[in-house]
Amino acid sequence: MAVRLCGFLVLAVFLSGLNASRPAINQELSNIFNELWRLDVNRMKPGIDYTLSVQGRAGYVSQGSHVVHDHASQPLFSNVDENKLRNITTVSRLMTLLDNYERSTGVTERVTPEELAEMNLFLDAVLETQVMKRAHQYLVSKGQSSSAVRQFKNQLNLIWFHLYHRQRNTGLDSSGFEHVFVGEMRSGSEIIGFHNWIQFYLQEKNRQLDYKGYKARDHDIPDHDDHVLNLQFSWHGVVKPVGSTFIGTSPEFEMALFTIVFLMNTERSTTVLVNIDQCQMELVVIRHGRSLGTAYPKLLSSNSRHVRQHSS
Repeated sequence: MAVRLCGFLVLAVFLSGLNASRPAINQELSNIFNELWRLDVNRMKPGIDYTLSVQGRAGYVSQGSHVVHDHASQPLFSNVDENKLRNITTVSRLMTLLDNYERSTGVTERVTPEELAEMNLFLDAVLETQVMKRAHQYLVSKGQSSSAVRQFKNQLNLIWFHLYHRQRNTGLDSSGFEHVFVGEMRSGSEIIGFHNWIQFYLQEKNRQLDYKGYKARDHDIPDHDDHVLNLQFSWHGVVKPVGSTFIGTSPEFEMALFTIVFLMNTERSTTVLVNIDQCQMELVVIRHGRSLGTAYPKLLSSNSRHVRQHSS
């Protein structure tokens, strides 16, 4: 009896430890992020503006591998209304930035006057959206940003576009924007960053990227209308074992979320657990000094499965 009780206590402590390892739902951030979600008029609609083909569950593959079993014979994006996509100002201006960067870390980035102008136009467009205006308002209320739009723009520029050393003993070779929205290659054998669906779609369309399948827990098979996906893919012949990205969302929505998490925390690495629309996810933000090192969503459950599990 004592042995059984002891075993039960050990199991109880173990399970409570597992629960403790996951942060509690951040309700305040969930509330503001759902506000931003409702304000995101530039979000593309699944089944109307684009069609996903999630196909099979991807298998295990080690980091740096060039060989992987393909569980998706077709592209992830079966169809995208590119005309609508390109008519969204923030998206069209985002697209002008995607070819401004050296893919390999360790190669110094050289910013031309034209690229600097493109960056400014993109930030101006983002700041004009209701999503970023509400994010700015929230950050001002929390004492994290100046109410002056020009100073807030400078703050966004420092967080997202400031160049820094990602690889030692090299020139300024990276930025938060490049890492998250464009993607980088380290030593020619490891994909780092690359957490944006628009870049994913364009690279897939240009046959530079090959989708290998989704990554999820056994009971949580993704649907064609999920707005966050964990996935596996190869890019320029190198495999990313698991990556994650929002799907269909606007650039301003993603920037607003990660900027808020970045500014509301001071730790080098921050993970917040939030519910947005029908999804429960972790948002991970890692700092690089006063700039962003990386930021990505990590889907835990979709289509309100976490709500049904909690109530059952």
